[in-house]
Amino acid sequence: MNTRELLALSPIVPVMVVDDAEAAVDLAQALVAGGIYALEITLRTPAALPAMRRIRDAVPQAVVGAGTITQPLQVQQCIDAGAQFGVSPGLTPALANAVQSAALPFLPGVASASELMAALAAGFDTCKLFPAEAVGGIKLLQALAGPFADARFCPTGGITPTNAADYLALPNVLAVGGSWLTPKATVAAQNWTEITRLAQAAGALRA
Repeated sequence: MNTRELLALSPIVPVMVVDDAEAAVDLAQALVAGGIYALEITLRTPAALPAMRRIRDAVPQAVVGAGTITQPLQVQQCIDAGAQFGVSPGLTPALANAVQSAALPFLPGVASASELMAALAAGFDTCKLFPAEAVGGIKLLQALAGPFADARFCPTGGITPTNAADYLALPNVLAVGGSWLTPKATVAAQNWTEITRLAQAAGALRA
């Protein structure tokens, strides 16, 4: 499955900060029950890698991704933990080489035309616009559509239920990334019914 096929699974990719690996399976099951299948687990906590493995082993419907990959050595660590795709806030030549050598579907972060050109030159035609709202959001994506007609995006950063549908209406946007599907307090309370409700509502954003 390539990055475009991954992003076609559901319009929202939840950006998940997992603090408790033991609760990760229940969280993933709640998201899948709501129709969200591609799950990005960020490498921001010690629980991230164990959580990926638990989800991969216990929730076969989920497609497990690793987010916040910034170093080449993290690529194999994530693959060993079961990651099926990777996401980064940016891109370096070393990181590009690592993910291509590992054949890991990958969304590199870009924030400008020059960064997009570098990503395209490295072989990545589908990118994460990050931080989307801060760097121009919808207007930037509209501007990039002309000179880079074949590029596609998953904007992340500042995306909310209020503006997500506007992003998803753009022809060059395949999905958006957002953290609102897994609120920290809701996850801590293990309110999986609410997580499923949020996932269902997110899935309905693409008209």
